[in-house]
Amino acid sequence: MARINAGAPQCQIPADAFFVESQQSLSSDVSAISPFLVQLMQFITKFRPLDGSEMDIEMAVREAIANAVIHGSHENRSTRVYVTCRCTPNGEISIIVRDQGHGFDVRGVPDPTLEQNRLSTHGRGIHIMQALMDAVRFEVGGRVVRMRKNPSGSSLGQKTSE
Repeated sequence: MARINAGAPQCQIPADAFFVESQQSLSSDVSAISPFLVQLMQFITKFRPLDGSEMDIEMAVREAIANAVIHGSHENRSTRVYVTCRCTPNGEISIIVRDQGHGFDVRGVPDPTLEQNRLSTHGRGIHIMQALMDAVRFEVGGRVVRMRKNPSGSSLGQKTSE
C-alpha cells in the first residue's frame, strides 16, 4: 500500500505498491464541489491508466458528493464530506464518499426511469451513479457510498449494485 498526498508534485507510484490512495475532505458547500473534483480527477488521471471512462467516474463522483453536501449535510458549511479514492496499478478505482448527515434508505428513493417519476426534479443521482460505475453500495444508513470502476474492457467483475 502507498498513500500519496494528491497535492504533492511529481509523485511516482512505488514499484511495489498495491494501490495509491488519496484521503481528502471538503466543506459541505456546493461551491466547493467543482474545485474539489478538478483536484481529484488530476489525482485519478495521474495514477490510473486512461481508458475513456474518466468522464463516467467524474460524473458519478460529482453526484455522490452533491448528494452528500445537499441531502446529507444540508449544505451546513460547518460539516465535512470525506472522500477516499484508491487506484490500483491494473486500473481499478474505488471511491468512498462519506457525509455527517442522518442518512437515508436507498430503497425508498423512487426509480427515475418509471413513467410516474420521469418529470421529478430529484432522484436521478443514485441512478446515474449506478449506471456509470461497475458497483455502487450504500452503507451506514446511507451516509457512506462505495463505488468501483474497473478498467474499460476488464473482466474484473460484473456490474453490480451491491
